[in-house]
Amino acid sequence: MNVTYKRSEKLRQFFIILLPILITQLGLYSMNFFDIMMSGKYSTDDVAGVSIGSSIWVPVYTGLSGILLAITPIVSQLIGAREKKSVPYSIIQGVYLAVVMAILIIIIGSIVLNPILNGMDLAPKVHQVAHDYLVALSLGMIPLFIYNVLRSFIDSLGQTRISMIITLLSLPVNVLFNYLLIYGKFGFPELGGVGSGYATAITYWVITFIAFFVIINIHPFADYKIFKTFYKVSFKEWASLLKIGVPIGFSIFFETSIFAAVTLLMSGFDTITIASHQIAMNFASFLYMMPLSISMALTILVGFEVGARRLKDAREYGLIGIFMAVCMSLLCALVIFLFREPVASIYTEDAKVMKLTAHFLIYALFFQLSDAVAAPIQGTLRGYKDVNFTFLMSLLSYWVIGLPTGYLFANLTDLGASGYWIGLITGLAVGALGLLSRLIYVQRVKFPKQYGYNE
Repeated sequence: MNVTYKRSEKLRQFFIILLPILITQLGLYSMNFFDIMMSGKYSTDDVAGVSIGSSIWVPVYTGLSGILLAITPIVSQLIGAREKKSVPYSIIQGVYLAVVMAILIIIIGSIVLNPILNGMDLAPKVHQVAHDYLVALSLGMIPLFIYNVLRSFIDSLGQTRISMIITLLSLPVNVLFNYLLIYGKFGFPELGGVGSGYATAITYWVITFIAFFVIINIHPFADYKIFKTFYKVSFKEWASLLKIGVPIGFSIFFETSIFAAVTLLMSGFDTITIASHQIAMNFASFLYMMPLSISMALTILVGFEVGARRLKDAREYGLIGIFMAVCMSLLCALVIFLFREPVASIYTEDAKVMKLTAHFLIYALFFQLSDAVAAPIQGTLRGYKDVNFTFLMSLLSYWVIGLPTGYLFANLTDLGASGYWIGLITGLAVGALGLLSRLIYVQRVKFPKQYGYNE
């Protein structure tokens, strides 16, 4: 990354870092999409099993991998402060922690998986596919967690284009092995939906090996000599990583798990309502890739500037990110409003489902506006290593305000399923306002006071 002096230079650097992150996130989103879509072509039971397995895995993975996102602000600040010699030590400790976390998840999963599936009252075939899919996926868990550390290092140097290239290379690998292992082509075993689990695990190994190769051999990563010395395990450094990472991980977990909770609570509604809700939520999740990517870019840029004690520049990047997210949100809101029925028709040909989906997409419009404020602020605060307030606001906005409010509206009024959307929007709005107040305090009071000056 470069030191910037003019706003035009900041905008250019912002987009250079943002666009590859956005493509990377869309690529990762597509990987799960191909797993479900290609399993669906095999059989209904298989797609149901893969969907159930994925719904269990995604909140757990996103929450735990969020812990490892602590690497990004730590390394960004070290680079900004020109303490490059400390970077390899932090990365190696992060790799050690990632391996331990992955092993613990595999052990805990082997104990709790069957009880969880048994409690869901699934058809025997669906139960078996979901179980075997997750077992297959676990074979790639260790490399996946290591890759998260390596990707955080790559991104923290501002080289997000490299992460994008690795992700784009992984997509054809995933699709190829899905084809070979789901359908049993070219002598490979025909495993159905379970094959997508093995295909994804293989893909995780591939992208991790590519990341290792890049970091060892390609400038500027090779200059850091990350794997030249394997330091002793430092529980003190782990504690530093966890102090920042655990609040980030729990914040993400609260955010992703709330939608699974709402889906479970909506199981009492008819099939048309459930299907319409899932379609609208899926499209809203797709649109969320933009504010999420802006958030990740801001963590890198703000961390770099804060490490160099350029607080004015850090504030300016935060404003650029929030302004950009709001503009994109307004554009997406306009698209949703004008084309909600064509969007619904992409997912279904059932007229009743299409009509109700179009109705739910109106609520998704308000989702975009709240996310456009909340997500960039979260990323900015992570750049300052200020993460505990974000964790508390995620708990408060989603689980203390959003879910109970939605439940009351859905069950004690005539709003029905729409009540859950109103509840979540209410929680998101409260969360966005709370985060905005925290950002103002951090930028105007906490950090100027900490560094003994104000810009």
